[in-house]
Amino acid sequence: MTDLWFPALLVLIGFVGLIWSADRFVGGSAALARNFGISKLIIGLTIVAFGTSAPEVIVSINAGLRGAGDLAVGNALGSNLANIGLVLGVTALIAALPVQNHLLKVEVPLLLLVTALAGWFLFDAQLGRLEGWLLLLTLPCAMGIIIWSKRHHPEEVDEEIPTMTRGRAFFWFALGLVLLIISSDLLVRGASELALAFGVSPLIIGLTVVAVGTSLPELAASVASAIKGHHDIAIGNVIGSNMFNLLAVMAIPGIIQPLTMETDVFSRDYLAMGGLTALLALALYASGLLHRHRGGARLGKAIGLLLLALYAGYYVLLLG
Repeated sequence: MTDLWFPALLVLIGFVGLIWSADRFVGGSAALARNFGISKLIIGLTIVAFGTSAPEVIVSINAGLRGAGDLAVGNALGSNLANIGLVLGVTALIAALPVQNHLLKVEVPLLLLVTALAGWFLFDAQLGRLEGWLLLLTLPCAMGIIIWSKRHHPEEVDEEIPTMTRGRAFFWFALGLVLLIISSDLLVRGASELALAFGVSPLIIGLTVVAVGTSLPELAASVASAIKGHHDIAIGNVIGSNMFNLLAVMAIPGIIQPLTMETDVFSRDYLAMGGLTALLALALYASGLLHRHRGGARLGKAIGLLLLALYAGYYVLLLG
């Protein structure tokens, strides 16, 4: 146990780095959105979502090259579970998150379709190259639809955005993104070494330590966004990240090498992720109907607490 001090130190450094860099990253992203006239929601669905999903991509590529299919797919599914249950749950407890009508009309239905497509491919606990390519090629189509929708239905921006020059905004955006990735990598490496030292299986590592670790950038960025009032970035970040995880993070290992997984990956982990995604969509649509004349749908504390409770329940099932 005396050899565990170094991975524990990596975890601590990674955590501190994530918190600091997320603040700089979100500020730079919001400033860039204003400087270039781009909506904050589009920034959340593209740059923020893809940037903070980079750790998942790196982990999945490494897992695919090593033939660790369970870890790679577990990383994608576990990250989506963490994004909804942990990231949105915690963020909603900090501040009620308004949901724009365009999210309900375009992004949420797309996420449900992508989730169903991923389930179809995972049903036989296998993921071949053709399925991987189909998932990956769906990504630009999905993002194109979202960007087209936002350009034709621009939303009002009434929240305070940091005032920065274009060069300074890009500097903090780039530096924050790089440090987010580095910090997440340090945390995941340290946590994975700790988990292996205590005899945890690779599948559980992919679903828990790696998934939560690689989702920490989303958590840090979304919490920082909520505190600063950039609600569009907080919600768009999670929706974009989850689509990216299923269409790219999960697809890349299958393209590298066809995967054969444990049946629990579908019957337990995918169904938990799909169920949580469906519950989130149902809650948002129900909130939209109930608050139709009071500012539209909101992700409030009650929904946030429910998401956190269900996420904790999944961990009880997984580790029980």
